[in-house]
Amino acid sequence: MKDIIRNKNLIDSIPLPMCIVDANGKIIGFNSHIGEVFLYDDIIGSDFFAITGIKIEDIIIAGKNKANLTIDRSDKTFKIFAGGYGGMFFGSREDIREGILERNEISETGDEFEISGEDDEALMIFFYDITRYENLKATYEGEKTCVCLIRIDNYDELIAGTLPDMRMEISSRADKTIRKWAADCSASIVKHKEDEYAMYFQKIFLGRMVESKFSILDEIRQIETEVDFPMSLSIGVGVAEDNMFDTEESARNALDLALGRGGDQAVVKKHHQVDYYGGKLQTVEKTNKGKSRVIAHILKQMISEAGRIMIMGHTNPDMDCFGAALGMFRVCKMQGRDAGIVVDEVNDSLRVVYRQAKESENYNFISGERALELADKDTLLIVVDTHRPSYVSCPKLLEKIGKIAIIDHHRRATDFIKDADLSYIESYASSACELVSEILQYAGKKRALERLEAEALLGGITLDTNRFAVKTGVRTFEAAAWLRRSGADTTEVKRFFQTDMEMFRVRAKSIASAELHNNGVATSLCEGYNRDAQIINSQVADELLNIKGVKASFVAGKNDSGKTVVSARSLGEINVQVIMEKLGGGGHLTTAGAQVEESPEDVLEVIKNIIGSEER
Repeated sequence: MKDIIRNKNLIDSIPLPMCIVDANGKIIGFNSHIGEVFLYDDIIGSDFFAITGIKIEDIIIAGKNKANLTIDRSDKTFKIFAGGYGGMFFGSREDIREGILERNEISETGDEFEISGEDDEALMIFFYDITRYENLKATYEGEKTCVCLIRIDNYDELIAGTLPDMRMEISSRADKTIRKWAADCSASIVKHKEDEYAMYFQKIFLGRMVESKFSILDEIRQIETEVDFPMSLSIGVGVAEDNMFDTEESARNALDLALGRGGDQAVVKKHHQVDYYGGKLQTVEKTNKGKSRVIAHILKQMISEAGRIMIMGHTNPDMDCFGAALGMFRVCKMQGRDAGIVVDEVNDSLRVVYRQAKESENYNFISGERALELADKDTLLIVVDTHRPSYVSCPKLLEKIGKIAIIDHHRRATDFIKDADLSYIESYASSACELVSEILQYAGKKRALERLEAEALLGGITLDTNRFAVKTGVRTFEAAAWLRRSGADTTEVKRFFQTDMEMFRVRAKSIASAELHNNGVATSLCEGYNRDAQIINSQVADELLNIKGVKASFVAGKNDSGKTVVSARSLGEINVQVIMEKLGGGGHLTTAGAQVEESPEDVLEVIKNIIGSEER
């Protein structure tokens, strides 16, 4: 290698830009073409990683694995490959041949190229200009067709609450705004119904939409209406799949996700990647209970026809999950059927109500292992308070069951349970217990609830609304009133939420050590390893919202298994659901959470960075 470095003519005869790097990663030589890569030629002694951002070992590994490493310099894109280590080139023969023949200087010699001189562990790094190919690829990608499906949220309620002479004006303003947005993207747009549009545009315009965070959502929201909620859109974008059918199917799935998450947002789906934008509004509560009646009727039929029935919630069940399970058990009993409630273990927050249910001997609790033994294709599984397969207490049970019914109030996530026979996911609802309470009213005899069931259902609503302070609509109070008439004792419900002194001290310390930031965000760490970290963190996050100026709160701490549990709460201005989804969690606009492997300190730093980037 030293002979090559000393022989300047030999180096310059190589038709590609190249440099020679020693064992320490320092540049010790280069040829006359290197100016095509670097604007300056005084690179002798420079660290290769420092001026390129690419490690030498990564180049060698990429070459051996036939992978591509590229670098952008001087408005050009270069593919990097290496040779000379041990006397062999690690770039492919095709790379060398194309670069040589393109310059018409020397001819192809073979699969391997020998280096004359001593092997002193120096390495020759070559830069092959692929700018033309990259530009062609970018043009090809940019000209692919994307499909965008648009729907006006709650259009029927919007028109029904508007005076006849104003309906045309509101509809016209919405139509004009949507068509102007389409024109700005050089898109073709078709109006299928009064509240539905289909738009087709080139992928190159998608970047502008994403950069503006789908500004059309804000523009539509500014249209004045005569109802007590603003106009909003749900948008689903399918990004350039292999064919138009798959692209449109992706757009349809994306729109379903946007609608299932409460509307007022855009969902972009590209193969298996899904991105969310918007979602600033609270989900509008539906005043018509017709759907609850229909769901109750379908459930009754499914329960009657099933050979066996099981009810399952999520891991580490809370009061909303447990109350909804007891409520669905009562629905089954109304149809003269028994059901098994799948529960493996409960935390301290459920210990009181779970013990009462156990001691009453009115309920059939089974473990996940036992459920797997009993399950078959004639079994109906009712999943409550979650719709994500990774969250249920026994994921394997989903594969053995014949029919699945889902009752949930969380905004729809990307990884939802597919092929469910009944999916009742209403993100407007305060809790799963609210939905189950409405189903119970149409499922059978009046006042058929046991007192414990009514109290557990009311406890679930109380928990998820933070004592009726957040995400509470008219139907929430109607459900609570019906449960009160059915025998629920509010004093007993309050007893469900009592904590011991040790937990109280941990919670108080976490509140006292909270940090307040200028953007209206409060963060806190829960020290140590707490079995009930999820409960403590959520209680602390709720309390922090009582501080003046706090718009959102994030509390992180480790549970007894070493996982970091994060609870997030908001008054509505900051969408905590989107933030938690970036950590692998989920929830609602004002209430969300996640469980991660990183330390609580690192997680809170990540959250601060996410909020900072969104504000910019």
